[in-house]
Amino acid sequence: MRPFNLVLREIAHRKLNFLLGAICVAFTVTLTFGAMALLRAHDLKSNSILEKHDLRTVEILAKMEAETARNMDGLEDAIRKSMKGLGFNIFIYPEGQDMAEVYSQGFASKTMPEEYVTTLANSEIVTVNHLLPRLTRKIKWPEQDRTVVLIGVRGEVPLAHKDPKKPLIEPVPAGKIVVGYELHKSLGLKTGDSIPIFGKKFSVLKGHSERGTVDDITIWMNLAECQELLDQKGRINAILALECNCASIDRLGEIRAEISKILPGTKIIEKGSRALARAEARVKAKSTADREKATIQASRLDQRTNESARLEELQYSRERMASMLIPLVAVLCIAVVGVLSFTNVRDRQSEIGIFRAMGVTAGRILQVFLARAFLSGFLGSILGLGLLYFLGDTYKETHLFGYALEQLVDSQLLLQSLIFVPVLACLAAWLPSLQAARRDPAEILRYE
Repeated sequence: MRPFNLVLREIAHRKLNFLLGAICVAFTVTLTFGAMALLRAHDLKSNSILEKHDLRTVEILAKMEAETARNMDGLEDAIRKSMKGLGFNIFIYPEGQDMAEVYSQGFASKTMPEEYVTTLANSEIVTVNHLLPRLTRKIKWPEQDRTVVLIGVRGEVPLAHKDPKKPLIEPVPAGKIVVGYELHKSLGLKTGDSIPIFGKKFSVLKGHSERGTVDDITIWMNLAECQELLDQKGRINAILALECNCASIDRLGEIRAEISKILPGTKIIEKGSRALARAEARVKAKSTADREKATIQASRLDQRTNESARLEELQYSRERMASMLIPLVAVLCIAVVGVLSFTNVRDRQSEIGIFRAMGVTAGRILQVFLARAFLSGFLGSILGLGLLYFLGDTYKETHLFGYALEQLVDSQLLLQSLIFVPVLACLAAWLPSLQAARRDPAEILRYE
């Protein structure tokens, strides 16, 4: 009889034993690869949770940055408008000027060359802009027999390295004057009126509204004409500027340091204003926003660390359980296959003895039992993989978090199990089959 037919007859004669072995193998295959799929699914889910956490952190920080940028832009624009509305806030005075005198009378008695403003404009200065040279004196207006403040200005001098900016004040044309509220009100001056100053006729360009300061008794005129009237040709006693709205702790210190390099010996003061307070508020707001961002970032990082540690602990627990359960099941499976083989061999002693007495070699007997074990393992592998795919599809959403089985277990490994598992079944059946094949047929038939 051919060996293959002998194997089939052997299987047909002991169907239950064969099927029990196949079922045991199938259970082992399903459990082993199922545990691997579950562990991989939980691992991917953990990574997905951490990735979503990271993305959420990025979204929160991006939203905060955008909101901070909007707030800073709004505050920046408000400060810019406010500072423009309140005028110049940096005053540069001549070298050796007594600042107590400036504070008491409102202007410097000493003068400096008008070229200073050109020198400043042609430099690489970045802390100020809107440069305006000015000559100011308190004079006795002989034609009206009253004391006024005469101010000579020209157009703002643009910085050579920056784009021209819209001037804070318009220059006074030659032959024109701008008068303070108290003067044009008391003298009844109107736009276009002609009025003499030190014998020279000037036309009223406009009158200022009431300000409640010394500006109400000022007369503004062209700088060159003012220098001529005061006999101060080419001289000024102040350069006005507007500080750049920079987020700096020591703004004035930086301004003084930069201007002192360009115009050594000059005195620089900063005029306090609501605009400066808002500039400081801007710095504080930016600092607060940065601190809040850092706090949220640290908090989110701490949450991520805790979440990562929790997920790693769960994953470790699952892996530890699987590392104990899978080998235990595999050993039990081998033991069951071995026991079934031993039972089958024991129950077939008489048949084995007859075959041996008829001349069937021990090797052929061993081949039959090992082939039977191989086919049992192969059938069990197919059943186990089929059950694995069925369960994987059934519990894909509930237990595998939507991942397909192919994403969780290497397909090549599944195919290799069709060879590896039957070989393992042969190893489990090796000893009882070898023992049965090597027994003397005379000894077997003596008792059977």
